[in-house]
Formats: sequence, C-alpha cells, structure tokens
Amino acid sequence: MKYCPKCNRMYNDEETACAQEECKGKTLKVIEDETTSVYLCSGDVLERDRVQAALGDNGVPSVYTRHGVTANSQVVTGQDFDGFDILVPYELYEKAYDIAVGIGAIKLEGEEIIEDDTPEEVEPHPLEEMSRSKRTTVRVVSAILLIIVVALVIYGTDFIMQWIKELFK
Repeated sequence: MKYCPKCNRMYNDEETACAQEECKGKTLKVIEDETTSVYLCSGDVLERDRVQAALGDNGVPSVYTRHGVTANSQVVTGQDFDGFDILVPYELYEKAYDIAVGIGAIKLEGEEIIEDDTPEEVEPHPLEEMSRSKRTTVRVVSAILLIIVVALVIYGTDFIMQWIKELFK
C-alpha cells in the first residue's frame, strides 16, 4: 500500500500521485513501517471526540490533524468549527475502519441510513370505570386522610418544640 505524506490517505500500489486537491498531485510513498499514521475519516470536533473515544475504548490509538483552520472563529464564538482528520496506525487500520463503520462515522457506499424518530407507541393501561358512589367514597376517604396527615404533622411539630423548650429551661 502507498500513502500521501501530506494528507496521509492510503492508495493502491498502482497509484503514483495523491488525488486530493490540497496535495496537488504529491508523490505517494510506500508504507514500510506498520506504525505509519494513515487517514481514517474526517469530522468536526464532536465527531472527532466520538470517534477517538470509540477507538480508544477498543485499544486503537489515534491522533488528529486540523484542516480548514478558522482560528478567528474560535476566538470570537468560543466554538471550534475546524474540520479534523483522524489518523490511526497502518497495522490497526482494518480494526479502526470496522469500528468507525460500526458507530456510523464512515458511511458505506450504497447503504441507506434510516432514522426512526417516531417514538414507540405504548398501549395505555385500561382504567377501571368507577361508579359515582365509589368515586365519591374515594374522594371523601382521601380528604379525611389528608386532614389526619396534616393534623399529625402539626401536633408532632408542637410536641417536638415543647420538648426542645424544656431542654433549655
């Protein structure tokens, strides 16, 4: 395999020059060292962090380089709008590629991504229909229980306050 020393993209052995516009036909080099960093994918700062976290969780080291640098935008807005290229060692490229495809960072050609935004419908629990007398009974009992709870809180508070006052006499 060959790679471009400027953008780190990989090419077949038959290729002689980089096809990327920013490289302007730079001559390709043969990958001789298994630890040579090669291009995996591109993305913004959030995508970069997401991909690097997934790679790190699976034991694949990665680094990134910036492209489309807009230094002033970060100073003014406080947000990083630059693009990033994620690079991985050549020896772990296939594993990294599978991970990136698995998390959706690399889209395979001809693959249609269907996002289902509709929430799963949950069948409502059937409520028991109460008779008028039963409903009235439930309301009266609930009101009496509420009054009892409030009375207990008031009397309990009075009891505790009296006890505290007697401690300081």
